[in-house]
Amino acid sequence: MEASKVIHAIYTDDDVLMSAVKRVKAEKHHIEEVYTPFPVHGLDKAMGLEPTRIAIASFIYGCIGLTVAITMMNFIMIEDWPQNIGGKPSFSYIENMPAFVPIMFELTVFFAAHLMVITFYLRSRMWPFKKAENPDPRTTDDHFLMEIAVHGNEKELESLLKETGAVELNFVDKEAH
Repeated sequence: MEASKVIHAIYTDDDVLMSAVKRVKAEKHHIEEVYTPFPVHGLDKAMGLEPTRIAIASFIYGCIGLTVAITMMNFIMIEDWPQNIGGKPSFSYIENMPAFVPIMFELTVFFAAHLMVITFYLRSRMWPFKKAENPDPRTTDDHFLMEIAVHGNEKELESLLKETGAVELNFVDKEAH
């Protein structure tokens, strides 16, 4: 593992952070990460991050849930153990489908929700007993931290970040993975 140097710029206001991110990006510096105590609207766009594809995954997971529900109900209620419940015939799945709509809806939502959460945790590389990667505990309360890679331009970055309203600057050696 090789160590790389980063600068941690700490801000106390989300509006100041947003304008700082825009200014740093305009100066062509690479922002490694931004840590915030709450979601900041528009920060992902200002950082130039790609849009998430979780909605596509959610749709696919919902379709899987719907397929499981239809297959399960057809097997249980029509093929394996047909029953005459409330005078409803059990000759075919299509005749009984209106009665099965709530189950289809519930399993669609169940699969989409649970598989999205699992996908999010795996994609974010968060699992039980994982050590926190937050560089400053104040970012969980009321501070914002911008992490920028330093490539021999410490003085330039330091003056730029002070101009943008950073209340604290820390140079840190970070291990690259």
